[in-house]
Amino acid sequence: MKQEDDISTRIAEALERLAPAKLLAPDFDAADAFIWNIAPDQLVPVTSVKHVDIKLLQAIDQMRDILSQNTQQFANGFPANNALLWGARGMGKSALIKALHAIIRTPENRALALIEIHREDISSLPRLLNHIRNTKRRVILFCDDLSFDNDDSSYKSLKAVLEGGILGRPENVIFYATSNRRHLMPRPIIENERSTATAPAESVEEKVSLSDRFGLWLGFHSCAQDDYLAMIDGYLDYYNIEGDKEIFQIQALEWAKTRGARSGRVAWQFIQDLAGRHKITL
Repeated sequence: MKQEDDISTRIAEALERLAPAKLLAPDFDAADAFIWNIAPDQLVPVTSVKHVDIKLLQAIDQMRDILSQNTQQFANGFPANNALLWGARGMGKSALIKALHAIIRTPENRALALIEIHREDISSLPRLLNHIRNTKRRVILFCDDLSFDNDDSSYKSLKAVLEGGILGRPENVIFYATSNRRHLMPRPIIENERSTATAPAESVEEKVSLSDRFGLWLGFHSCAQDDYLAMIDGYLDYYNIEGDKEIFQIQALEWAKTRGARSGRVAWQFIQDLAGRHKITL
């Protein structure tokens, strides 16, 4: 009898080890931003979110105003849309989301929380929603650089969260994603499926329609030279970097040539190099 009890105990312990760890109730008073980690599931508080002053985000005025209005509506408890920020690299897509959160979430109004979920953890979205569905806070779920490959089925979890499913998206949750791809899939894969599938429209529709479930599509495009130089001037003024602006602009253009692109990210990288050479702390 004792031997049977020992066997039962060992089996129970083994099953307990195999079972997924239960997530303790998230403490939404611990911070205004969190990172969702899995294995085990947990919301890790981020006490200080690294963000840029929204005034430094140049050449994206229209997208900034649209997303700002949408975010403010949501934070105030009114209907708002999920948003897909797509387009050129380094043009401030993720920076804009974090900057708006920093502006709208104030010490007096901490209703708006930001939760970042990694692209590889998208399949865990339903579990995450179960833990934040009943919080009184308004939550922006944020996924940076979202995209899917041809054999990736995790997009189905996101699709259900955005619009479908019995429970649907909780009223206190909105989903913002950034991507370099408008349809979240590489164009060659889309074209290949269209040309080789027995029923091309049906084969492609399920994956391409994912982006249609975002109420807002905001396109970010490579900036012109004047916009790039305006970014440089904005940084110079913001950080009180003294010197000949014309020389700095010439250097910034040369810097962009070595990178093969003009963008907000390239402008910031130049400013960091300039500040380092002049022994300036940013």
